[in-house]
Amino acid sequence: MIDFHIHSTFSDGELIPAEIIRRAESIGYKALAITDHADHSNIDLIIPRIVKVFKKIQPYTKVVLIPGIELTHVPPEVIPELAKEARKLGAKIIVVHGETLVEPVKKGTNASAIQSDIDILAHPGLLSVEEVKEASNRGIYLEITARKGHSLSNGHVAKLAFKYSAKLVINTDSHSPGDLISKEFAVKILKGAGLSDAEVKVVFKNMEDIVRGKIK
Repeated sequence: MIDFHIHSTFSDGELIPAEIIRRAESIGYKALAITDHADHSNIDLIIPRIVKVFKKIQPYTKVVLIPGIELTHVPPEVIPELAKEARKLGAKIIVVHGETLVEPVKKGTNASAIQSDIDILAHPGLLSVEEVKEASNRGIYLEITARKGHSLSNGHVAKLAFKYSAKLVINTDSHSPGDLISKEFAVKILKGAGLSDAEVKVVFKNMEDIVRGKIK
């Protein structure tokens, strides 16, 4: 399993980074990113600490560790500048908390995120055809999620992504130990979203491509 959307005690997760890494390793994870929730108030606190702990732990684990952040509930207008700040601070994976069906994310977040220097638009809800096309053009990955509630729009996201050649990833949006999943369970989630066996393989290749690109 590869997972680019995990939360630690630096935001609303239950585990410190070291325990996340060990638990993920024990169930076969190959790579992960910790992407805690951030806005202007805490981004400069979280990213340097994730970078530091990953540097300390990486020599002792086979799991590829990629520092990241999730820009969450920030006004759409400031997503571009906050993404730039995240890059400067050392985030290699930038996730934006998309317009999920189960939270009051401000309208325009999906569109602004896709126009910014980010990697993944998480649980984007009922994103539009135009947004999917733009994500495809800009190489922004759309997320299929294992998280309850957020997963309600997985089928919509998957259908439009393959119709308009946007790239998909599957993440857990983990907040607690039980949220981490095996690759086998991830396959079931993707098939539940309507993907064929061949399309499932494409998603996992996308994940592997991201890892290769981020560890150069």
